[in-house]
Parts: sequence; C-alpha cells; structure tokens
Amino acid sequence: MPNGPLWFVFHQDQLLIDTAHTQNPIITESAFQKLALKIISQHDIGIFHNKACYGVEVEIDIKKDLPENLKFMPLRQAALTILSQELFHLAGRALQIIEWDKTHQFCGRCGIKLIESNVERAKICPECHYHFYPRISPSIIVLVKRGKEILLARSPHFSEKIYSTLAGFVEPGESAEDAVHREVLEEVGLRIKNLKYRGSQPWPFPNSLMLAYTAEYAAGEIMIDGIEISDAGWYSVDKLPQLPYKISIAHELISLFINQEF
Repeated sequence: MPNGPLWFVFHQDQLLIDTAHTQNPIITESAFQKLALKIISQHDIGIFHNKACYGVEVEIDIKKDLPENLKFMPLRQAALTILSQELFHLAGRALQIIEWDKTHQFCGRCGIKLIESNVERAKICPECHYHFYPRISPSIIVLVKRGKEILLARSPHFSEKIYSTLAGFVEPGESAEDAVHREVLEEVGLRIKNLKYRGSQPWPFPNSLMLAYTAEYAAGEIMIDGIEISDAGWYSVDKLPQLPYKISIAHELISLFINQEF
C-alpha cells in the first residue's frame, strides 16, 4: 500500500482514481500535492490500515490536464470496477461528510453562519446554540420468499433489466420492522410474516443506512404501485433476472436464497 495519508478527493460526486494502482486506487497526500488542485474543504474521515484518511472537495479547472493514470469517476462506477468494499465505504463516508458540510453553512432556525465544533463532528449556531450533525437516513430492504421463489421488483430508476429486493425509507415515529411491512404492502400489495434481521450497510446515495431483512410471504396478490415499482414477480433460483451490484446488501440477501441459507 502507498505510503502517507490517503486522500479521497471529490469533485461534485466524482472520486479521483489512480487507475495504475488497482489494489489501492486512492491517491496519497503527497501525490495530491503535485496536482496543485484548489481545495474547497477537507475532512478527517478516520484510519485505514494505520493510515490517516481525508475526504477532500476540490475545484476543477477544465483546462487543467491530469496525469494519464488519474481520472475522476462517479462513485457508483468506481465501486463496480475498482474499489474494494472497505474503500467504497470510506469513500462513501467522505462524500457524505463533504455534502453535509456544503449544505450546512447556516442555521436552519435563525439563519446565522454556523461554526464547527472542536469536540465532535457537528456544527453549532453561535446565536441559538442549535447543533447540526451529519444526516443519516435509516432505510429498510427486504427479501421476501414464497416456497422456492423470491420476490424481485424493478424500479423505474434502476439500470435497464436489473431487478432487486424491495426497499424504502423509515418514516417518523415508525420502527424499522413496521416500515418493512408498510413498504411491501404499499409497493406490491403483499402481506409478510417471519421477519428476520440480516445486517446493515451504509449506502451513500445520498446518506442511507440500509437495514436488511428477510421475510416470508403471508397473503395477497402482486399489485404494483406503478410509481416506486414498475414490475415485480416471483423468481426461482434457476430463472433469476439480472441482479443488483455485488457491493450492495441487496445482492447479499439474494445470495442467501441462491446458497439455500434462506
């Protein structure tokens, strides 16, 4: 692994990638300094393999040429092609903190310019003393099984031909479990039972924490809402459609079914 702190450098939602180092394509501080890019903001995002890590937002001069091995890449694309799971999570953390910093410059209560806390990751209003923390949006995702089939659905927002599990945001005053039942009923008209928690995944598009479940079919016929879901159906292991990205917890849930662990 390269020496020195790792810099997760973003311009908008695109991450600077070193294509010459596939094992660790994140550039170091010393490599960044040679580029003479203008820094908009810089944030400590933790430690990775005993190396300090920073999330950095930069301005881009469209006339400025980068070395051939360096290029800005959308984070989703980088996650699919070159980033390990660990580096994807760190890059996602960096992007979320950069976006939080950008969108929390003034107090939402009284409009005063915010200041950074020197004891925690927060911004404080010097006038009304309200604290602002990075936003995390809890979301549920669920794989529903009926006998030897699973329920997979397609959202209008998905890449062409991809089908995945159902998902949605937890609403105020709602438990994660209640959200699972509500989302399944709203999106496909089905009732479920035997809900089981399977794990979680941070998902930086834009700031979700995905809480994953499996469940069993209880009653109803598929009736898609036509808004969040454009198609849905029951699929056996030998007739699965194109599945979501391997980096996603949705793929992990479907793998449980494929491997007969659910």
